[in-house]
Amino acid sequence: MTSPVDYLAILALGLVAGTISGIVGFGSSIMVMPALVILFGPQRAVPIMATASIMANLSRILVWWREVEWRACAAYATTAAPAAALGARTLLLLPPWLVEAALGVFFVMAIPARRALAARGVRLSLGQLAGVGALAGYLTGIVASTGPITAPLFLARGLVKGAFLSTEAASSLAVYVSKAVTFGALGALPSELLIAGIIVGSSLMAGAVIARRFVLRLEAERFRLLMDGLLLVSGLTMLWAAWPW
Repeated sequence: MTSPVDYLAILALGLVAGTISGIVGFGSSIMVMPALVILFGPQRAVPIMATASIMANLSRILVWWREVEWRACAAYATTAAPAAALGARTLLLLPPWLVEAALGVFFVMAIPARRALAARGVRLSLGQLAGVGALAGYLTGIVASTGPITAPLFLARGLVKGAFLSTEAASSLAVYVSKAVTFGALGALPSELLIAGIIVGSSLMAGAVIARRFVLRLEAERFRLLMDGLLLVSGLTMLWAAWPW
């Protein structure tokens, strides 16, 4: 049974996660998911995070509204949103320990994947964004967040700072709405989990507003180091939770 103290702790963590993700473009799911998994279990944590992520991405869109590249958003979301619904259905069929292990492996492996994509320096076309959107959307349905993968994709499109933050958020919003609708249709998003998602999402939204003033001051190298650190810590936490002690 989740206590009021647990929710206060999640709110505090969400505020920090929302601020960091508002600066680097992702990270809220990576930071909050381990706590949600511990409190609710992996299969219940993903619908909660899907609800919270809708609110978090909406806040980043509102903060950087004038810089959204809607064409890139549409190209990516067209394939990613339906693929996310398929991934969400896959999640509900998997055993909890496998979900935890998949989360851990995904987060850790995203570190070299992100570096490799960044090193290539390829500017993605709208067609290429649509192509990778299907895979990224499906993975999002299963593992809660593909921010570490989608971030270099939108950066490779040539988007930076506010344009990157808002366009990635707008694209992710369509994916998370698709997931939430799927969870609701399958009975995996009861009122208890919906309320928990709204609580987490409110703190993520507040953090995104706080982050605005820091975005233009943070150097690119610090962006990358912060991303890798979040991925490594959260990935190892998920693998520890999945280990049969």
